[in-house]
Amino acid sequence: MSYSPEVFPALVSTNKTSLGRFGEELAREYLRKKKQNVVDHNFRCPLGEIDIVVRKNKAYHFIEVKYRRSTDYGLPQDSVVKRKQRRIRNAAVIWLKNRYLPLDSEIHFDVLAITEQRHTKKYEYIPDAF
Repeated sequence: MSYSPEVFPALVSTNKTSLGRFGEELAREYLRKKKQNVVDHNFRCPLGEIDIVVRKNKAYHFIEVKYRRSTDYGLPQDSVVKRKQRRIRNAAVIWLKNRYLPLDSEIHFDVLAITEQRHTKKYEYIPDAF
């Protein structure tokens, strides 16, 4: 069953939020299996949000997770547009400041795109995506 955002805005928003959280859970599990050091997730501030933060050596990787159940509307990574990138960058600065880390720390902005086709999940990790 499909719900129109005009008729049921709360339901559509809730479904998108639940789907996003599910994708982030899949991403954290994927990264743990790859022996990545997840140091934070679901960081939110007025300037933006960060899905996952991973520390590799001395660098911090701010990872945007995009999950789609199909590619009917395009690839998940294509939805990380300039505005979203700017909000992630701004949130990363706040994240570093909140932890008293130097603003000149080595940082990377990556995307983890997850698609599902016929009950099979495909993970595409895109380092330095923006």
